[in-house]
Order: sequence, then structure tokens, then C-alpha cells
Amino acid sequence: MKCAIGIDLGSTTTKAVVMGLDGQVMGRGITNSRSNYDVACQVALSEALINARFSLVAAELQSRGVTEAVQTPLLEDLERGIRMQQYLAQVRVLRRVIERIARARSASPALLSGASELLSRMEEETPALYRRGATRKSDFFRDLAGSRYLRLAEKEAPKRNLPFDVLAGFFDTAVLEVENAAEVAGRFEDHALKTVAELEGAPPELAQSVRAVVDIPLEQTSSVGTGYGRARLPFPKSQIRSEILCHGRGAFAMFGGTRTVLDIGGQDTKAIQVDDQGVVTSFQMNDRCAAGCGRYLGYIADEMNLGLHELGPLACNSKRTVRINSTCTVFAGAELRERLSLGDKREDILAGLHRAIILRAMSLLARSGGVKDEFTFTGGVAKNPAAVGSLQKLVQENYGEVTINISPDSIYTGALGAALFALREVAPQAH
Repeated sequence: MKCAIGIDLGSTTTKAVVMGLDGQVMGRGITNSRSNYDVACQVALSEALINARFSLVAAELQSRGVTEAVQTPLLEDLERGIRMQQYLAQVRVLRRVIERIARARSASPALLSGASELLSRMEEETPALYRRGATRKSDFFRDLAGSRYLRLAEKEAPKRNLPFDVLAGFFDTAVLEVENAAEVAGRFEDHALKTVAELEGAPPELAQSVRAVVDIPLEQTSSVGTGYGRARLPFPKSQIRSEILCHGRGAFAMFGGTRTVLDIGGQDTKAIQVDDQGVVTSFQMNDRCAAGCGRYLGYIADEMNLGLHELGPLACNSKRTVRINSTCTVFAGAELRERLSLGDKREDILAGLHRAIILRAMSLLARSGGVKDEFTFTGGVAKNPAAVGSLQKLVQENYGEVTINISPDSIYTGALGAALFALREVAPQAH
């Protein structure tokens, strides 16, 4: 089966979209790219190709007479099971790397035993993280595993009389290598067949469909890359597009009424205006530093020993928004500690931080031409409920009632635009 590939190599995350020649998205993949751009590209694409198999399984199930009402929970179970297998594979790699680091640092047997116990607890609780009805907390192993490891370390360190900072340092050092391990994505057939075997009450058609899909080759006919690190992609210049063009095109493909796009990524913020064909007419971009971007929020999360996915929900519990004077990453830690020493609550400080980020973005929007109806918010920060709440409030205050579009797949907008450019090269009639 032929497909087009879009890769968005961002400063903090790398996204991939696999698109069929009919213009339909077949699969999406994402990984953390802080460590190694080359490996991140491989992992994100592997994830997207694994994800693409789900649409093929759905088609196989339909051909075998399985109704959509039965298909939906089966595919949800299959996806959860595969993600669980990948997470467990990453925890096993994490254990191996931490044990090696601990021995290299001549850590005491007590420290080594303590770290091993934390990882065993993480493995034990994994089924609960991926049970039916469980909320998907994060797409990233660093955030999901990091928050659990640190929570467990905070509880276990005092009990065992172990230094928390040393235990935390093991994870901080090891996770870089885990993110660089291409093996963690695994193979669809291995994860899927194991998942099917463990599913209770799964009809035989599911296993039959999975086995049939394993043998279908996915042929990459064209690829286009974009993003902060696009120069590092192994593509010729003709297959590279700017972030502005890809985000504008991707947002317009998601929401055909889009006229204004705001993308808050890891390293930069982009305010884009498009016409009724999705063509970019103007833009403003803050690319001098990571102030007010995803990397800034990541730094705040690290300062608070929280997962990045925990910041927004915590800020939403605020009763009083604290005024924050700077969104500069360099000064963020000092101001954060000062606010805490003054007795301000974490949730109130975080509410102020999110408002400050959106105020910075509003300035870019104004310089790009303002906010027009419809307005589409993209990027990883679009998944943050506190950022979304601040944006909705400030847009209404400054521009009145405007339709604000946010897709659950907003973080893939740039990769989607890149895939559409790639599709145009091989099937110009498709889109």
C-alpha cells in the first residue's frame, strides 16, 4: 500500500503523519526529540507506521462482517494494549540504563535496591494506567514515567533513608538514553499479537485481521519534512517546507473555515493568517528564545517535580491568579521560588504563568493581523487546559465572539501539512 509521509522535527517533539494516496490520514506518531533528532525521526515514523495499521485492521474487520459498534471497542483495546507493551518495553530499558549508571557511580547497594524497587512498582501499576476508561495523561514516556518515578521516589526515599536527589538524578540521566533507543517502538506484529492473546473475550476475527494486516507492506512514495530541526532531516531541499506553510496548510485541512492560526511549540510561537484556500498571507514568529513556549513549561515542570501534563490541570484549580513578570526561562526558576517563599500556592502561580504565556502570544497575533473568525490553536500547548482557558478569555476580551478550533490531534498540525505537500507530489488530484 502506497503512502505519503510528513515529518515535523520540532525542538522538543518530533511528529510523523502517514497519509494514504486518497488523502486520508492512516497513522500518527510522536516522540520526544530533546536528545537526538536523527533517532527521534526514526521513532516517530515507526510509531506512525504502527498506528497506520489500525486503519488497516478496521478495514479487515469490516470485510469479515464485524460491525462498527463491535469494531470500536476492539480497536480501542488493541491500541491501549500496544501502548502498554511499548511503555513496559521503555520501563525495562530504563531499568537497564539506571542500573548501569548506578554501578558506574559506585552507588551503594541500598540505592541500587531502592531504584530497582521504584521501577518494579512502575511495572506493577502499568495495567491500571492502560485499563479501559483510564484517562490518557501524556503521549510522552519522559512525562508519564517521570512523574510516576518522582512520586514514588518522594515516598520511598524517606522510608529507606535514601537521598531523593540522587534517585531523581538517575532518572534524569537515564531517560535521555531511553528516548534514543529505537527499540522501544517495537514491531506492530509483536505488540499486537501479544495484546490479542491477552484480551478476554476477543472474537477470532480480531486475531485474523491482525495477522492479515501484518503482511501488508506500507510503501513510502514521497516524504516532506518541516519543523525547527528540518535541516537535520535526511531529505533533499525540494522535500523541505517551512513551518509556517505546513502549519497553515495543516490547520486549514483540519478546519476549512480557519483564517487565523496560533501555534505554540516547544521553541517558538507562530501567529499565521491564511486565506480561503489555506494559503498563508502573513505571519509573525517568536524564534529568538523559548520564552513562553513548551520548553519554558517543561522547565517549570522540572522545577516543581511535576510531569509536563500535570501543569495545566493543576493551574485550573487556581482561586487567585498570581501576576508573573517574566516568561524568560532563565529567570523562571528564581521567580517561581520567590513566589513560593512568599506563600503563594502552586496552582495560583501556575495560573499566572499560563496567562503570561498567552499574553505574549496575543502580542504576536496582533502584529500578524489580529484574530479573525475562525481561529485555530495548534501545537502541544493546545492540549494544556489552563493555556486554552486563558486564550479563550483573552480572545473574547480583545476580539469578541470568535470560533476557536482545537483538534485532539493539534500537535500533529505541522506534520499533517507536510504530508499534504508530500501527497501533492505523487497525487496532485487528491488534494
